[in-house]
Amino acid sequence: MGVELGGTHCRCILGSGPGDVRAEAELPTRDPGTTLSAIAGVLEQWRERFGAPAAIGIASFGPLELRRQSPRYGHIGATPKPGWRHVDLLGFFTAHVAAPVGLTTDVIGAALAEGRWGDAQGLADFAYVTVGTGVGVGLIVGGHAALGCHHPELGHIRIARLAGDRWPGSCPFHGDCVEGLACGPAIEARTGKRAADLPIDSPVWETVAHALGQLAHALVVAVGPRRILMGGGVMSAQPHLFARIRNALRASLNGYLDVEELTSGLDRYVGPPALATRAGPLGALALAADLAPAPTRA
Repeated sequence: MGVELGGTHCRCILGSGPGDVRAEAELPTRDPGTTLSAIAGVLEQWRERFGAPAAIGIASFGPLELRRQSPRYGHIGATPKPGWRHVDLLGFFTAHVAAPVGLTTDVIGAALAEGRWGDAQGLADFAYVTVGTGVGVGLIVGGHAALGCHHPELGHIRIARLAGDRWPGSCPFHGDCVEGLACGPAIEARTGKRAADLPIDSPVWETVAHALGQLAHALVVAVGPRRILMGGGVMSAQPHLFARIRNALRASLNGYLDVEELTSGLDRYVGPPALATRAGPLGALALAADLAPAPTRA
């Protein structure tokens, strides 16, 4: 069983993988009390209908406290989403589900799904980038999610701005970080239209592609992922961005790294996730699969 808790909506899913999904439900993300109560109601209905789950994975927007030694382990951190700061997600689900509970970020969850079932199968080092309500990065290094004193928040890196662009950005913390320039709300704040409603010749796409190309550049030189997958609502609504981002990455690297992935293989190196919009909820299932007890042998 899994729950993807997103900034705009939540998706609950019951099953064991892409080929075994027995139930799904989508709910709007409102205030914590309303949202979590609605999720608990769905999970209880499924428990009554299908029986107790073996485990549940929670893949949530962040930032999250994922250090087990921290007294705030399992809590949401300094999110700009009103009302959600310091909510104890792990405590809530532990109290409402009689099964092992795993918690990670929504983008790490999506990365786990792509590694298990999608376009990163067999890769020990790759990145999953989501461009939607925010910009987040799930980073897998050596086969494990990269976690240190916090999980990666690469959507908030400062970048070299596109020449002549003076728009201040929309991030309440950093202004013109990648998220403040390229996420869905930033695009809407800048243009007055939702990203999905803008034509492909809108000048905003040059600035969005430049920001995401700069993010890809940082990933390449910092950790050298074998592949960068980009999903989320903005990317799925505007697939022409992939070619623009590849061109921006190529121009930014300026021939510095002579490796196949970045030369002849660039079209595959930066691309959409194989699981498309399913990567998020399937990520919660991937996390649950890692927690579920192994079946006993007769």
